[in-house]
Amino acid sequence: MSHPSSPRADLVAGGDAAVRGLVDRLVALALTGLPRMRDGDGFAFTLRGVPDGAGGWRTEPSGRSVRYAAITALGVLALPPEARAAALGGEPVEDLIARLVALLDESGPAAVTSLGDVALIAWAAAAARHDGLDRALKRLAEADPPGTGRAVFTVDAAWVLSALAAARGQAETSGHFERARARLLAGAAASGLFSHQVGGTGLVPRYRAHVGCFADQVYPIQALARAGDQEAVAAADAAARRIVAAQGSGGQWWWHYDARTGGVVEEFPVYSVHQHAMAPMALLDLARAGGTAHLDPIRRGLRWMTEPAETDVPLIHDDLGVTWRKTARSDPRKAVRGARAVSTGVRAGWRLGGLDRVFPPTAVDRECRPYELGWLLFAWLEGA
Repeated sequence: MSHPSSPRADLVAGGDAAVRGLVDRLVALALTGLPRMRDGDGFAFTLRGVPDGAGGWRTEPSGRSVRYAAITALGVLALPPEARAAALGGEPVEDLIARLVALLDESGPAAVTSLGDVALIAWAAAAARHDGLDRALKRLAEADPPGTGRAVFTVDAAWVLSALAAARGQAETSGHFERARARLLAGAAASGLFSHQVGGTGLVPRYRAHVGCFADQVYPIQALARAGDQEAVAAADAAARRIVAAQGSGGQWWWHYDARTGGVVEEFPVYSVHQHAMAPMALLDLARAGGTAHLDPIRRGLRWMTEPAETDVPLIHDDLGVTWRKTARSDPRKAVRGARAVSTGVRAGWRLGGLDRVFPPTAVDRECRPYELGWLLFAWLEGA
């Protein structure tokens, strides 16, 4: 099958054939990998790399994830209609979305209880103009009632706004949209960045209340850009400028930030999905909304996929249909992240530099999750 058209890739490449070719390669990889991630009528939580006994690797599925299935649906909707079923192992994307919407009525162990999961299902239904959209929006309103002082995870709050933005023109959601927009805008700190929760307190320990991860930045940038008004786009622009200013010399999008100052709390892990999908997705949505076009940082982030500074282990495996998930410290208890959250909480910028020597970032996490490939398709093909 020929590569789907990607005007976004043409824009980012700017004539750089290597960058353009890399995007084509990654899109082809996603089309190979996603059908292998099917698990019955849904999607696995992850594919784990397992030595194949001959010096190479094979993958084994593990777990199930409603959230990842919804993100996959969003990515597959960005494909040309004739390519969608193949990416889902032969299933029409409308059938996948119908099953996801039906899950919103389930109770007991099968119930969808996460606000973020409900928002993603509603977003997919809106993007598909699916018959189940009204039900999904009703469930989203129930999961996200009005009121003050209720803390919400920042990523969930961003997905709520993106879902409601996608539903505009299909349903009356203006009241919920305005509340979701105001909540996310109010969550931006003076630096322009976001911590891990908005709208209240209590979801995260006090020692790390100032910390926001990369996802806590890119999903609000995307959602505010999709909200589209001048104030929202300006807030998205402010957050984008901070993460771009902090980008590593090798194109790395770092992991933990101090929302108060905009500084980096902890660099690692560096996730492949941030490099090839999530940063491009958010920054290109921002440019489309009239914000700053950070094309060179997107290019640098992409190049990290083939030239990671931390390892000589290949991260892209076309034959397996995966990109290895991240480069990280050999720090299974995440002690560095915790220590740096505590130290920067005590004094902004205090980083305990000796930890870099004790825990160098040389480990490679050999797994790949469906949402990584779903966002990859969405980043480069949505709107094409």
